[in-house]
Amino acid sequence: MFQSPGSLAFTIGSVDIYWYGIIMSLSILLGIFVIFFVSKKYFNDISSDSIFDLSFELIISGIIFARLYYVIMDYKYFLKYPMEIPAVWNGGISIQGAIIGGIIAGFIYVKRNNFSFLRYADLFSFGLVSGQIIGRWGNFFNSEAFGLPTSLPWKLFIPYSNRPIQFKNEEFFHPAFLYESLLSIFIFCILYFILRKFKNRKDGLIFYIYIILYSIARIAVESIRTDSVLNIYGLHAAHIASVIFILAAITGLYILYKKNNENITGY
Repeated sequence: MFQSPGSLAFTIGSVDIYWYGIIMSLSILLGIFVIFFVSKKYFNDISSDSIFDLSFELIISGIIFARLYYVIMDYKYFLKYPMEIPAVWNGGISIQGAIIGGIIAGFIYVKRNNFSFLRYADLFSFGLVSGQIIGRWGNFFNSEAFGLPTSLPWKLFIPYSNRPIQFKNEEFFHPAFLYESLLSIFIFCILYFILRKFKNRKDGLIFYIYIILYSIARIAVESIRTDSVLNIYGLHAAHIASVIFILAAITGLYILYKKNNENITGY
């Protein structure tokens, strides 16, 4: 059984330090570390300076879009409580929003410096999925992003105040954050396998595979979550976004390899 110790980690003077912020910081640091580790072995054409520069821009853009996405999805609440919009320490950032923000910032950066977007996207996919492995544990400390009620041995205790109205009499729920964290480990292993075994792969393959695999994982986990902030005609917004991501990535793969075949055949 899991039970969160609470969202507040400690206090320094009059400043409260929250577990969510600590976990997010650790996820960013791990992501950057993994990017440098992978780049030294497999992307040595990408300089450390460009990794540092792009990482900074991605972090800023990712956080902004992750929060903006969440605020838009739960706009009714934030229209009522606008002062809560910057309170990211209480939770409420979207990985899908962070991906969108990262793609926008990354595209602007590589075009500004005349780099290959897909080459950098492949490398930074490892940092993103690594950060997700740890980052999802921020939900644990905030008692959020949990699933339906369950009696399984790894059940998660949720305080009464955090339970959905329809489940106020339930105590234990699926640890959806844990499922997504474990799935992110699985995705990382697949991406690393592709990186090592497919030496002649096209730039963009790893990035598109990451988008597809994460979106499939998100669809699966989202199906048992109880806290989806926006439903559209009975579908979770995260489901719709995931399907769009999958279709976009499949289209990208098609264009990538269709272009390659045309170059080979001379058409």
